[in-house]
Amino acid sequence: MSADATGLIHHPDGCARCWWAGLDPLYTAYHDTEWGVPERDGRALYEKLILDGFQAGLSWITILRRREGFRRAFADFEPAAIARFTPADVERLMQDTGIIRNRAKIVGTLAGAKAWLAIEARGPGFSRFLWDFVGGVPIQSAAPDRQAIATETEVSRTMSRALKAEGFSFCGPTIVHAFMQATGMVNDHLVGCHRHRPCATLGAVR
Repeated sequence: MSADATGLIHHPDGCARCWWAGLDPLYTAYHDTEWGVPERDGRALYEKLILDGFQAGLSWITILRRREGFRRAFADFEPAAIARFTPADVERLMQDTGIIRNRAKIVGTLAGAKAWLAIEARGPGFSRFLWDFVGGVPIQSAAPDRQAIATETEVSRTMSRALKAEGFSFCGPTIVHAFMQATGMVNDHLVGCHRHRPCATLGAVR
């Protein structure tokens, strides 16, 4: 089964889905229940940003299949716990086959936890810090086909610079745009996808 000219895959269940989800059940479930849903929980946003950073150079399904391993290794992505990790923890994580063993990304996760705590401490919090870049309301792209989906935007470039200034790493504009798509700051489901309208409706609720 292949995507049509717009980038939609028409599944046997009668649903048209964005091309990138393919036919893998895990990927399809992620597309249908998480991707594009507005996420406003600060801890969850930290987790997704870190995982998107680990994805750099890899496919998202590779990370998705290891997500529970990442959660176990990184204390369920509780920033306060991760900020207390020591060099010994870094070495432990470098031996953990349940995650992507990249030293720079592991060290960046620790630095990101400290940055998250600093943003939280000065208020109004990490979620507000990120959502303010889109005025608190998801951008509705209404893309008719996959060619209309951007890989980065001026907003993602601005957010990327701000995150780096705070101490985050592996958050270039392309990674940040993917993060914004995944967390519903941008609704980039194709207009013909069965999840486009539900995500647009969720984006209108605050």
